[in-house]
Amino acid sequence: MEEIEVPTEHLHEEMGEHAAHSKDKWISQVALSSALIAVFAAISALLAGHHSNEAMIEQIKASDQWAYYQAKGVKSSLLSAKTEILSELGKTPKEADLHKAEEYKKQQEEISKDAKEKQEASEHHLQIHEVYAKSVTFFQVAIAIAAISVLMRRRRFWYLSLVFGACGIGFFIRALLL
Repeated sequence: MEEIEVPTEHLHEEMGEHAAHSKDKWISQVALSSALIAVFAAISALLAGHHSNEAMIEQIKASDQWAYYQAKGVKSSLLSAKTEILSELGKTPKEADLHKAEEYKKQQEEISKDAKEKQEASEHHLQIHEVYAKSVTFFQVAIAIAAISVLMRRRRFWYLSLVFGACGIGFFIRALLL
């Protein structure tokens, strides 16, 4: 899966330019808060991408385990068919074949358990990815609203951007705790 990109560089340049030419002190504060939010957005995007990749890797491992499980099942079925045919022909099946069929069934139980664990790990990574992705979204919206506050010279939009940034931090912390 692709990493989440945070395309906010042009907004930072625009706010920096306005802050440099502005007499309003709060515009510099907007630029600073936006830069900090951008740092959180970048970290969240990297972590979201990491967990997305981990989810995919764990799912691939689970699929490999299920294929292995099926292979053991096919081997067990072949041995069972062989012993049945020999029994129908009045011949005694080899003791080793009977034990091997039982061994395959036991191995299947272990393989199934491992595959389920890998699927659960994949789902867990995907869940964390989704929470980080939400934090990135809130951070991006916060930066965009901050840019609007500078362009329109409306301080209340900056406050609104801080609310969105706080929501993004909330999702960021939630993802860390998962």
